[in-house]
Amino acid sequence: MGEEMELILWRHAEAADGTPDDARPLTAKGRRQAEHMANFLSCRLPQKTRILVSPALRAQQTAAALTEQFITASNIGTHATPQTAIAAAGWPKTGGAVLLVGHQPWLGELAALLLTNRVEYWSIKKGAVWWFSRREREGDYQTILRLAIAPDQL
Repeated sequence: MGEEMELILWRHAEAADGTPDDARPLTAKGRRQAEHMANFLSCRLPQKTRILVSPALRAQQTAAALTEQFITASNIGTHATPQTAIAAAGWPKTGGAVLLVGHQPWLGELAALLLTNRVEYWSIKKGAVWWFSRREREGDYQTILRLAIAPDQL
């Protein structure tokens, strides 16, 4: 049996309207959403999870609710694609666990790609986490959705 690999997608929490888009901060509600999800994740994330975060302020503030130990990755910014995001994660080749903090529509498109092998528009709520595992069973690789949870479910 091979090593399990984890890919966790975390959409930024609720942000204020305005321009420029990359400078939009979290709202008070968004800060609460990020804190609730960070509390949920902090005791569940595997040791040595690599955390990659969009350079957009709202994603940076969302990740900062969990930890200051993250890498800002411009290739998972607001204009990323499922392909650039999966390449940034190095998933599933690198093994271990990777947390991507980013944006719609690429988060939902990546979730669809992982589960259906097609890029489709799937909606992921603000502040929500979708957690995937890839495992080997008898020489066959499977990607499974382990968890999909929104802040209002915590």
